[in-house]
Amino acid sequence: MTERQRAWQARLTRCACAAALAFGAAAAHADQFGVQLGAGVADHDVKKLDFGLVWDPGLQWWHIGGFHFTVVGEFHAAYWKLDELAASQPNIWEFGVTPVFRFIKDSGWIRPFFEAGVGIRLLSHVELTPDRTLSSAFQFADMVGVGAQFGEHQNYQVGFRFQHISNADIKTPNPGLNFSQVYLQYNF
Repeated sequence: MTERQRAWQARLTRCACAAALAFGAAAAHADQFGVQLGAGVADHDVKKLDFGLVWDPGLQWWHIGGFHFTVVGEFHAAYWKLDELAASQPNIWEFGVTPVFRFIKDSGWIRPFFEAGVGIRLLSHVELTPDRTLSSAFQFADMVGVGAQFGEHQNYQVGFRFQHISNADIKTPNPGLNFSQVYLQYNF
């Protein structure tokens, strides 16, 4: 293992421990759960259908001008369909988890928000075409998005996300993929 790989592994271990502690501390205040269905497209004729389970511990901090920051945990299972003629593996599965930080309106029937998060993913296959591979099944998934939570009890949510998936040069080549995604969510 190279020095660079050891450094990434150490950083990843620290981030995973911090996330586990943050989510573990908030578990006692678990507030709301939701299910999320998303669809997206990426370069190289990749289409994605995503199913997510969402946990909102109800944390709030830094109230600014009628908005506040919060964090939710998302667990994802996604199916990729590659329509490119040279596709080595036309069906790929993706599994992962992402802590998502939001800046959301405090009150109202419609509550707009901005969101961002960095998570980890595992892929069932890494070769998209004979000349395009993601090199490792382990990937990082960073995203930014906008959306709104709405309804009398804030049970509904809709959003748009830009998501980049790559392995952060843990192994090369590392072409990554950029998804544009829309999603709907129902909160229980």
